[in-house]
Amino acid sequence: MDFLSDFLTLFLGKLRAPTLGFLIGGRVVAALNSRLQIPDPVYKFIVFMLLIKVGLSGGIAIRNADLAKMVLPAAFAMIVGILIVFIGRYTLAKLPNVKTVDGIATAGLFGAVSGSTLAAALTLLETENITYEPWAAALYPFMDIPALVTAIVLASVYLTKKRSTADEALSRQEYLSKQEYRGSQGGGNIVEYRSKQRSAASKRVEIWPIVKESLQGSALSALLLGLALGVLTEPEKVYESFFNPLFRGLLSILMLVMGMEAAARINELRKVGQWYALYGAVAPLVHGLIAFGFGMIAHYATDCSPGGVVILAVIAASSSDISGPPTLRAGIPSANPSAYIGSSTAVGTPVALAIGIPLFIGLAQTLMPAG
Repeated sequence: MDFLSDFLTLFLGKLRAPTLGFLIGGRVVAALNSRLQIPDPVYKFIVFMLLIKVGLSGGIAIRNADLAKMVLPAAFAMIVGILIVFIGRYTLAKLPNVKTVDGIATAGLFGAVSGSTLAAALTLLETENITYEPWAAALYPFMDIPALVTAIVLASVYLTKKRSTADEALSRQEYLSKQEYRGSQGGGNIVEYRSKQRSAASKRVEIWPIVKESLQGSALSALLLGLALGVLTEPEKVYESFFNPLFRGLLSILMLVMGMEAAARINELRKVGQWYALYGAVAPLVHGLIAFGFGMIAHYATDCSPGGVVILAVIAASSSDISGPPTLRAGIPSANPSAYIGSSTAVGTPVALAIGIPLFIGLAQTLMPAG
C-alpha cells in the first residue's frame, strides 16, 4: 500500500506540471474553435531549436563520458524499437478491418521517436531534479532508425508475399485464357507482364535508402548535428547563454501547438476506426513499460540512473511526429497516412505526454529513490 500511495502522489503531482498545462490548454483552445494559429515555419524552428539543444547537451556529455556505460542502454533501445514493430504487426495488423500495411506503418510510427516528447521529458526531469546521463538523449536514433527500417522491411515482405499468393491463385485455365486473349491482341504482353512481376517479387528490399531517409529527416538531422557539435567543438558558452535559457519557453509553445493539433485530429479517428484509437491509447504505456523493464536491467547492470531509465521508457512510449511520417510515406506508399498519423497525433502523443511521462517518473522515484 505504501508503494501504491507514494506512486499515486508522485503521478498526480506530475499532471500539474506547466509543460503539460500548455498541452491541455492547446486542446481546450482548439475545442472552443479558436482561430489561434502558430505558423508552420515557427513550429519547425521551435522543434529545430529544441533538438539542437538536446543534441548539444548530449554531445558535450559524450565528450567526457564513459562510453562503455552507453553500450547496454543503446542495445536495449534498438531491441525495443524493433520489438514494438513486431508487437504491432501481430496485434493491431491482425484485428478485423485493419489493413496489414496500415497496421505495420502505425507500429513503425509508434516504434520511432518523438523529439518533442523527449524534450518534454527532459524538462520535467530537470524540474524534479532527477539525475540522468546527458548522453541519454543520444539513444533517440538507436530506437528510431531500427523501428522505421523494420516496419518498411516487414511491409515490403508482406506485399511481396501477397503478390506471389495472388499469382498462384490464378487457375491454369484462367491464365491460359488470358494468354490466348492477349496473344490475339498482339502477343507476348502477358509473358512480359508476368516476367516483370517475378522480377519485382524477387527484388531484395534495400535497407540503406531507408536508413538514409531517416538520417536526412529534419528531426534526426537536427539532433545529430547538435551531437556532432557537442562532441567535436566546445559550445558550452553559447549553450549556457542562448540555448538553455530559451528551452522551457520554446517547449511550452510547442506543447500548445501539439495540444491544438491533437484536438484537430480527433475527427480523423472516425475514418481510422476504433481499433486504431484503442491502440493509440494503450500502446504508448505498454511500450514504455517494456522499455522501463529493460532500463531497470541497465540500472542494476551498469548503474544507469533513474532519469536514464525514464528517458528509455519515454522514447519507447513516444511516436514520431516529424521524421517518421515522411519516411513511412516514402517507404510504405500503399499505407493510409490517416491511420498512422491520426492514431499517433490524436491519441498516442497526448497519452505519452500526459500519462506516460508522469507514470514513468513516478515509477522511477518509487523504485529507485534518491539517496
